[in-house]
Amino acid sequence: MLPAIRRWTLRLLLLASVTWLGDYFSVRFPGSRTPFGTVEIQPYYAIHLKNKKTEFNFDVPTETQVCVRSLFPHMGYPPCWYASRQTQKRIDD
Repeated sequence: MLPAIRRWTLRLLLLASVTWLGDYFSVRFPGSRTPFGTVEIQPYYAIHLKNKKTEFNFDVPTETQVCVRSLFPHMGYPPCWYASRQTQKRIDD
């Protein structure tokens, strides 16, 4: 029983590492495609008042965030599929 579990664990680790390496090399050596994209982020301020309420201020200009078109984060940038779902950034003040 134990050798079968080890074999399946080794196969899963090998599959995960091959997937990550393929994703990394597709970003590092993109060929004719652009590996980076941009996403517009809307920041807003959450101002904590003395009466224990919170006031939100949305009068902040949008920011452009660089993302990488891949499955996993690479080179310090989040993947575009994740960054496009995180379009608001809360700033506690």
